[in-house]
Amino acid sequence: MRIIAGRFRHRTLRTRPGLSTRPITDRVKETLFARIEPLLPGAKVADVFAGTGTLGLEALSRGAERVVFLEQDRQALELLRENIRHLKVEAETLIWPADVLRCSFRPQRAEEFLPFDVIFFDPPYRLAPEIRAGSPLYRALERLGNRASAPEAVLLVRTPQHTDIDLPPLWQQEGVLTMSNMAIWRFRRRGSTGEMDVPPESSGEESPASGPPV
Repeated sequence: MRIIAGRFRHRTLRTRPGLSTRPITDRVKETLFARIEPLLPGAKVADVFAGTGTLGLEALSRGAERVVFLEQDRQALELLRENIRHLKVEAETLIWPADVLRCSFRPQRAEEFLPFDVIFFDPPYRLAPEIRAGSPLYRALERLGNRASAPEAVLLVRTPQHTDIDLPPLWQQEGVLTMSNMAIWRFRRRGSTGEMDVPPESSGEESPASGPPV
């Protein structure tokens, strides 16, 4: 796996092939980032279910200001830390091994990483059909929109092709890209819910590969 464009162009990343992390192919990644690249300069990005960080690090290479990676799998986390050290972007990134289904999406002592302008949301394929009203993933997307996202934030959700999903009303669908038996749904956060001023998350460990807390 490699970074396609930007300041880290052609730099290789460590990945772990398999169903748990599902690395995105270069062809799909190139098509996706061609569509969202104008959003990235100066953006604050969340890579949720980050795996080894291929999406968030591509965004950083193409001009994003900061990236928060949320991932719990221990092997994926170790490879993610290696990739961040390899690119020497510790100060621009935060690894947060929090439970996506329960966390606030507001890591402690990390105000400079918020609110998110662009969000990659890439749950395990087995969980994708559970993006339905009332499910833990649905409630997670509500918290993500209400508590941690900028007005007009863009959310990109990857699922298997032909999967039907239902997001909270604050996320309005703008389109869907289907390639290589997958779908990448694009949503935009609309309006202000008035819930942004909530306490930061007090649980969850910040990786040594993350930026220094302030």
